[in-house]
Amino acid sequence: VQLQASGGGLVQAGGSLRLSCTVSGRAFSNLAIGWFRQAPGKEREFVAAISWSGYATNYADSLKGRFTISRDNAKNTAYLQMNSLEAEDTARYYCAAGARDLSDRIQLYDYWGQGTQVTVSS
Repeated sequence: VQLQASGGGLVQAGGSLRLSCTVSGRAFSNLAIGWFRQAPGKEREFVAAISWSGYATNYADSLKGRFTISRDNAKNTAYLQMNSLEAEDTARYYCAAGARDLSDRIQLYDYWGQGTQVTVSS
């Protein structure tokens, strides 16, 4: 299974970005998808997760209301819409895939992409 994250970049505080995660090598619709992020000098942390069907989602409490996770099984792609970005959101964002729906635990994801960098200028 290969995951390709894209859509990162440099954005001003208050702006928006949409990240994409395209999955190949396995039936996408059988996989739960999670987004994580890691800032320099910090541990990787959970951002959001979506069930294989797309009907259920889970978010880090601190990000609820600003970030939205979604997926399009016909396109083998998951998305992370990020609004009202803050400097503290600067990090490398990783998508991951696994069989456990909505998990916020890194250990429960079997496949990882290379990440995409998001930099928010204040």
